[in-house]
Formats: sequence, structure tokens, C-alpha cells
Amino acid sequence: MEKTGLKILVHASAFFAPFLVPVIVFFVAMFVTDDHELKKLSIQALLFQLLMGALIFVSSMLTVVLIGFPLLVVFGAIGIIVPIIAIIKALNNEPYNYPVVGSWYQ
Repeated sequence: MEKTGLKILVHASAFFAPFLVPVIVFFVAMFVTDDHELKKLSIQALLFQLLMGALIFVSSMLTVVLIGFPLLVVFGAIGIIVPIIAIIKALNNEPYNYPVVGSWYQ
């Protein structure tokens, strides 16, 4: 049950501490529990949040030429929907890989 709680915490951290919590959970997984699955998940969550931050930043810069507004809506929705799906998967004890960054770190 402890692993499920940590997985949910990593996914839910997208809404309150998107960079801090995955790093802390990574170090806990590395030094305390030595859990490869939790390490993978925390790295993927961190990479996903960094990617979403970069995409939203670029989209906000592109609002000058109007293309940024729809991109902000799309990337904002992705940044909200993907963690919710991940939380649901974690509650059902199903494995989950974040889109795009899931293939970067396995």
C-alpha cells in the first residue's frame, strides 16, 4: 500500500509541487526502498512536468502571433488530464508510462 500512496503522490504533485515531490520520491526510492518502478515513475513525472512547462512557456511567447492561444489551451489541458489518468491508474495498481517521456526513461 505504501508504494501505491507514493505513486499517487507523485502523480498528484503536478497540481501543487510538480518538481519538488518527484525529486524527493526519487531519492526515497533510491536510498530507502530501492524500488526501480518508483524511481522510473518519479523521473517520468519530473520529465513530463519539465516538458509541459517548456511547451506552455513557448506557447505563451507565441501568443504574440496568435497561434499561442490554442496551444496554451491544448498543453494546459494535457497538463491537467494526464496526471488525473495517472492517478486513476495508480489507484487501480496498473502500470503507467507518461506520454512522450515514458519512452525516454524506462
